[in-house]
Amino acid sequence: MAVDSAIYRFDEVAKHNTAEDLWLIISGKVYDVTQFLTEHPGGRDVLKSASGKDATADFENAGHGPDARELMNKFCIGKFESSSLPKNLAKPEQLLQTSYQPHHGLVMKMLPFVVPFIILSVSFAIRFFNK
Repeated sequence: MAVDSAIYRFDEVAKHNTAEDLWLIISGKVYDVTQFLTEHPGGRDVLKSASGKDATADFENAGHGPDARELMNKFCIGKFESSSLPKNLAKPEQLLQTSYQPHHGLVMKMLPFVVPFIILSVSFAIRFFNK
């Protein structure tokens, strides 16, 4: 059986949740990202927080481009058996861990409004002081 045709149950994937052995579930596939922890542009904590659950929403919400999706193929070790999800959990993203939430979310939402205001203020100040 080829490595990428292996089928993994949720309880098996959830056991691999440490920096020394880290697996993720994304879009119905299982990825062993242990070797990628130090290279991940978002940092190792992002990947660690996505372990032990279906990380599809986290991956999609991060806005990964074609290069990241291509790189994923290198780490794919098999498929995820979706029927193995615990029945008492309403949504896959609620499994074991919470989603990674950057602390600067409000700042990023306000940035499109704040930057033009700052530029406008600076230009008025320059005009006022040059008179």
